[in-house]
Order: sequence, then C-alpha cells, then structure tokens
Amino acid sequence: MRDVARGDKDAFATVYDAVVDTVFGIAVKIVRDRAQSEEVTQEVMIDLWRQASRYRPEQGSVRTWVATIAHRRAVDRVRSAQASADRDHATAVRDQQRPYDEVAEQVQTRLESEQVRRCLRGLSELQRQSVTLAFYQGLTYREVAEALRTPLATIKTRMRDGLIRLRDCMG
Repeated sequence: MRDVARGDKDAFATVYDAVVDTVFGIAVKIVRDRAQSEEVTQEVMIDLWRQASRYRPEQGSVRTWVATIAHRRAVDRVRSAQASADRDHATAVRDQQRPYDEVAEQVQTRLESEQVRRCLRGLSELQRQSVTLAFYQGLTYREVAEALRTPLATIKTRMRDGLIRLRDCMG
C-alpha cells in the first residue's frame, strides 16, 4: 500500500487483483443490482488509489480496510437511490391533480355566465350589440359595423368603451 500511495501503478494492479472480487461481492450483496455494483466497485477502486496514504496497517489488513470502504460506498448508493425514489414519489403525489369535479365546474360556469350577462346589461345598447356580435358570433369590427349599419370608427369606440366597462364589472 505504501507503493500505491507513492503512485506505483504496478503495486496498484497487484492490490486491485487481490481485492476487486471482494469489493464487487460486497457491492452486489448490498446494492442488489449488477450495473450499480460495478459502478460502486469502480468508485471504491478509485478511492483506493487516491486514499492509499490513509491506510494504517496497525488498524487492520488491506482487505478489511477496502471491505469497509466498499460497504460504506454500497450503503451510500442504496441510500441515495432510496432518497431519489422518495423525492420522485413525493413530487408525483404533490403534482397529482385533484379529480375533476363536474358539478363544481358546472356551478362555476353558471356563476360566470350570470356575471357576464349582468355586466352586459350595464352596457349601452350599441355597446352590447357590438360586443355580442364580435364575441358570440365572431364578427370583425367591419362586419359588426355593416350588420349594425354604423360607421366603423363608432363601432371601434363603442366596443373599446364596452370592453373597458365589462373588464371593470367582471373584476
């Protein structure tokens, strides 16, 4: 391990061959997914290369030290996956729309329709006719002017004033 800590690639290859099966076995046992276990094994081996100087022979064998690193990495992977699944579930629950309530929708539509009718009654006759032809029959300003036999500029002014009054009435 001292040679690995100094950057000796041959020493690392020897240590790698000696412990990689143990690391992979621990990862598979904890993670229970081969692809994820391979990633954990790779991460542990990279840690082994980078942290070789932290190994203390008086605290245990290389295999025990590496097994501890592997166990911690595998548990972290499982916890991370569980936390991600929990976040996804919480998001799905939060984003779930309330069921469609047809009765409430009909009541809301009826109330809005009544308010529109009430507000339309507050307009002058020319304003009401102009707005009704434009919005309910889809006529253009020019077509409304022709239908009501009124100058185009007058229709535009009446519609603008009528829409402002409707907006104020509707809130």
